[in-house]
Amino acid sequence: MLAQNSTKQTIAITYGEPAGIGPDIVLQLYNQPQFNNYNLVVIGDKNVIEQRAQRLGITSQFEIYQENAETNAIQILHVPALTKVVAGQLNSKNSQHVLDCINRALKGCLDNEFTALVTCPVHKGIINDAGIAFTGHTEYLADNSKIDKVVMMLCENNSDFSLRVALVTTHLPLAKVSEAITNDELENTIKILQQDLENYFKIKNPAIYVCGLNPHAGEDGHLGTEEQQIIEPCLNRLKSQGYNLVGPLPADTLFVPEKLKRADAVLAMYHDQGLPILKHLGFGQAINVTLGLPFIRTSVDHGTALELAASGKASAKSLFNAIALAAQMSHASAIK
Repeated sequence: MLAQNSTKQTIAITYGEPAGIGPDIVLQLYNQPQFNNYNLVVIGDKNVIEQRAQRLGITSQFEIYQENAETNAIQILHVPALTKVVAGQLNSKNSQHVLDCINRALKGCLDNEFTALVTCPVHKGIINDAGIAFTGHTEYLADNSKIDKVVMMLCENNSDFSLRVALVTTHLPLAKVSEAITNDELENTIKILQQDLENYFKIKNPAIYVCGLNPHAGEDGHLGTEEQQIIEPCLNRLKSQGYNLVGPLPADTLFVPEKLKRADAVLAMYHDQGLPILKHLGFGQAINVTLGLPFIRTSVDHGTALELAASGKASAKSLFNAIALAAQMSHASAIK
């Protein structure tokens, strides 16, 4: 448990796939004064991090993690890799190691040892190649927290507006999306989205703009009936309860500045309906947030980038932003 006299948030950071750029970007946390107000705990193999630092020519000073320690140094919570890690080369024998790091962070969050969790990218394919069913952090954290429903939301800031895009469905094949858009799934998503926008972002009665599923939002049933049969009735029912919802709107004309300036969040029906727009605007700087968990979790917006591992070319901007947002959300949640 966190010490009662602790004055700093303790944020856990899993380094993700060790052969990717996770170790590279966590090394960039060293000597970053903007993080002096937090206890940052990197969860991974300390030997992998040391070896990557040598490859990159980085002289890094870190401390071994001690619970309740307050320090400006980055702390390493050592979870040993199961076999040798070679930068840029995936090895399914280390898939369980990746999950061991996540599991340690998850336990710490559920036990209030950590204030929040920030995750670096994992490689879903290599985990599945090891015979472990895994569709992503979002689903894994929900299942292992015994939470039935969570919501994936990505955030991006530019000079004109803050764009937040949440998803009704996440890592599903496109052929399965339509059957997954049910009244209960849509209603529960909207309720979680509204609740956490209010709790963590302090947006009162947020304006949520909702995409249709089909081109032109179904064109009055000529291009699909999901809008008429499921989406519209659900939105109308929630609007009668006071929810500030707009839609369903055609996705091809929703993501324009005039609409986005009025929206506190956009709700897309599926992964590649909303996220390409957001990543086009701010790839490498955006933040992935899991709403509905019993703890705060943010993540980078990019993948493992194996080709950049140990090259010195990996950007840590999204990681820096994810840590800052996790801290902001933690502070907001403490304000009643």
